[in-house]
Amino acid sequence: MSNIVCANVDKSYGAINVIKGFNLDVSDREFIVFLGPSGCGKSTLLRMIAGLEDISGGTVSIGGRPVNDLEPRDRGVAMVFQNYALYPHMTIYDNIAFGLKRMKVPKDQIDERIKAVSATLGLEPYLSRKPTELSGGQQQRVAIARAMIKTPKVFLFDEPLSNLDAKLRHHMRVEIARLHQKLQTTTIYVTHDQLEAMTLADRIVLMKGGAIEQVGSPAEIYERPKSLFVAGFIGTPNINFIDVLVVEREGGWILRAEDMDIPISGKGFDLKPGQTAVLGIRPPDLLPVDAGHGSLNGVADLIEFHGNDALVTFRFAGKEIGALVKTSSCPKTGDRVTFGFDEARIHLFDAETGLSLRAGM
Repeated sequence: MSNIVCANVDKSYGAINVIKGFNLDVSDREFIVFLGPSGCGKSTLLRMIAGLEDISGGTVSIGGRPVNDLEPRDRGVAMVFQNYALYPHMTIYDNIAFGLKRMKVPKDQIDERIKAVSATLGLEPYLSRKPTELSGGQQQRVAIARAMIKTPKVFLFDEPLSNLDAKLRHHMRVEIARLHQKLQTTTIYVTHDQLEAMTLADRIVLMKGGAIEQVGSPAEIYERPKSLFVAGFIGTPNINFIDVLVVEREGGWILRAEDMDIPISGKGFDLKPGQTAVLGIRPPDLLPVDAGHGSLNGVADLIEFHGNDALVTFRFAGKEIGALVKTSSCPKTGDRVTFGFDEARIHLFDAETGLSLRAGM
């Protein structure tokens, strides 16, 4: 078993507390992604699990064994960094073999393991080359091979694709996903890129200010965000936020945005008359309708083409609103546009606490 348990983990630098009471259970063979903005503590937490940072409080356990006082080499983990950290004077073969040689593994075993790892990652043609003769994506595969060859219980990735261009990032995302499917090794992956998180993770741990904001599958995080922060961080194009006043009416509710009323049934939300709230609607959930049959309308002042779709921007209730529509039915700049929505797809948050007003959350 290679499950990981973080129990009340804290990290402080002097008087500055950067990780606060962090609790998380990672199941054996699970792929977990730590996601969040720069400075939220995700890399620091990963380094504590790896043994590269001291733990100020709490316990980290791997496979049921506390590892707080163990050296990194004794934890059964392998880490892949943003910086490939390859030895430039060594061949690819020697870079991959370096850790095993230090462990005095017999040469025939090293040869056998390098053959298997290089075949998995497509590195066989490059074993005699130096790192400078490889592309960024190939160098990152070498770094992964160096971690794999130790047959770790746990893989730790610290923003491994940040130095690659968009095309290579996509290619390496696919390779890492396939590698996990093949090896089934417990994996924790750190990134600030929501696309990487959404495509790779079994579960996302979204962090803010050294604490967990929400944990869930990519679908749960996207469709049922627990807070304004989560809703705003996840999703491309960005979600639309509209400040509203909750007004009760017979048979339902009105969300009053400036002098514009948006009628809803309120089913599925815990609402109070006079409450200030924030309405969230994702651009793909705004549906073009005929004039007079929608709740949001305005004049299209910007059209951004995304291939099959186009992002239409218009002003409503003092805010810029984006709607994602099919290019084939895209309006022109200056056209009047009207949009409705499926109430089941909207989000409402308390303006003071920032927490979701969805019932049961």
